[in-house]
Amino acid sequence: MVDAFAENRTPDKKILPRASISRQILEDCIKRKILPKPILRESQSDKTSGAKAGKKSWYFPEGAVKRIELIKRWKDKGYSMEEIAQKFKKNSPVLEIFPERRSENDTPEPDKEMEIPPDIDTSSISDSSLTLTIDDIDAPAYLINHSFEIEWINSDAEQLIFKNNISAINKLDSRNIFKLLFSWECHQYLRNWEEVIAFHMRFFKGSYNRDHVGSLYSGITESEISFLTGKYDEEDSWQKEAVNNSPLNFVLQDGTVISYRVYTMFFREGLFFVYLPSERTDDDIMDFLSQRKKIINELLSQRMPSLVSLCVLVADLQDSVKISSELMPEEYFELINQLWKTLGASFEKYFGIHGKHAGDGMLYYFIQKPGRNYISDAVNCSLEIKEKMIQFSSEWKIRKRWRNELYLNIGINEGQEFFGTIKSAGNIIFTALGDSINYAGRLSDFARYGAIWATKNIISKIPPEDMKKINFGVQRQEHDRNIFIQNSFSRILDMMDEKKRDYSKFKDIATLPITEIFRS
Repeated sequence: MVDAFAENRTPDKKILPRASISRQILEDCIKRKILPKPILRESQSDKTSGAKAGKKSWYFPEGAVKRIELIKRWKDKGYSMEEIAQKFKKNSPVLEIFPERRSENDTPEPDKEMEIPPDIDTSSISDSSLTLTIDDIDAPAYLINHSFEIEWINSDAEQLIFKNNISAINKLDSRNIFKLLFSWECHQYLRNWEEVIAFHMRFFKGSYNRDHVGSLYSGITESEISFLTGKYDEEDSWQKEAVNNSPLNFVLQDGTVISYRVYTMFFREGLFFVYLPSERTDDDIMDFLSQRKKIINELLSQRMPSLVSLCVLVADLQDSVKISSELMPEEYFELINQLWKTLGASFEKYFGIHGKHAGDGMLYYFIQKPGRNYISDAVNCSLEIKEKMIQFSSEWKIRKRWRNELYLNIGINEGQEFFGTIKSAGNIIFTALGDSINYAGRLSDFARYGAIWATKNIISKIPPEDMKKINFGVQRQEHDRNIFIQNSFSRILDMMDEKKRDYSKFKDIATLPITEIFRS
C-alpha cells in the first residue's frame, strides 16, 4: 500500500544522493529558510518512500529536489549561500510544508525538537519561480546588437568561444564580433575560425546588403573586407524564426573537435546566441529560451556599459508651465501625449533611442549603425520634428482659439560617453553619463522659438553630402537690425548681452562655440 503522505514527498536519504550535496549544505538551506524543516513521520513500506514499515523518515515537500538542484548549480558557479538566499527571497517564497492533506489520518508528526517555527513562510511555490535566469545558463551565451557588437556575454563564452575577456573591453566598437574573430587570440586557439566567421555572416546577410560590409567596424582593412565579402557571397542568409538552431564545430589547434548546436533568437534589440554541446540535452535551457520577454528584459538590464560615440538631442516645450496653467489638467496631458505621438515616428525613423528626461521634454540618443551616420540622423531628425511642430501648433491654435504658439526648443551635442541601462520599477531605461548630455540640455534651455542649437563639433562631423541639405549660422545685431551670418559660430558668452535673460545657468558652457541649424 502506498503511503498517501509520502507519495508526493521525498525522504532526506534520497535528497542527498540525488542532489549531490552534503548534509551540511542541506542544513544550511533549512537554517536560511531556503527550504522548510522536514517532517519526521512513520511510513509504511513502499518503493516510493524508500522507508521500511514502522521506521520513521524525514520528509521534504514536493519540489524540494528541484530547488536543491538549482542551489547546487548556483554553488558550482561560485555564489555564496548568502547570495543564493537573496535570490530565492527575491524570486520565490519558501516551499509549502504541507500543501495538501489527503485524509484526516495524514496529520504529520513533527519531532518536538524540530517543530516548525511560526515565522516560516508557508506559501506555495510554482515551477515557474524555479526557472533559469541568464545568470544560470551554464553554456556559452552572448547578445549582439544590430551593429554586431557584443552587449552582454557570460564567462563561458569568453573562455570557450573567444578566449578573451570581452567584458573588460569598454569601447563598444572594439567588441564587434567580426573584429574579435579576426584577432590573434582567436586564431591562436581556433583552427577553423573562418567557419565561425562564416556562421555569423549568415545573420549579417539577413539584415544588410553587400555594400555594408566595408563599414562593419572602425579600422577594418582591405583584406578583411575582401574576406568578409567573399563569405557574404557564399553563405545563405538565415531565416528569422522564433528560435533558430544550427550545428557548429570548433576545431582547436591541437585537433580537438567540440561540437555545438547554436540556438539563436532574434529581438528588436539584437541577436542572442546560446551554444549547447551537441551531446547535451537541457530541458531547463529550452524552457528558458521559450520566454522571449523574460530573456530580453534580463539581457537589457545587464548589458555592459560601453564607451560609445553618440549624439544626444534634448527638446523642451517652451513656456510649458504657462501652457499647463491655461489648460485643464486632462487637456494638458492630452497635448503632451499627442505631441509624443506626433513626433515619435520621426525619432524611430532616424533610429533614436529614448532616454529619461527630468521634465515633460524629450531626450534621445543616436548611436552609429552600419550604413548610417549618427550625427546626420540627429540633425535630420531635429529638422523634421521642427517642421512637424509648425503643423501641431496650428492645429491647437484652431482647437483652442488662442494665440499661443507651441515651440519645441532643441539642443544637440556629441561626444564619447559611457552608455548603458538602468532598471527602474521594472522598466529598462537607457542612459548616458557625461558632459555631452548636460551640454545638450543647456542648449535646449538656451534655444527660443523652436530654434535648433548645435555645437561646433556637430557641424564638423556632418558628411559633405548631408551638409548640402542644411544651413547654419548665427544672428548678429547691428544697430537696430539683426543680420544672419551664414556658416559661422558664436560663443554663448558673446550672445549674452543681446538677450534679456538670466544666463547664470549657462556659465559652464559660456565659451562653447555653437550655431543655429536650418533646413537648406
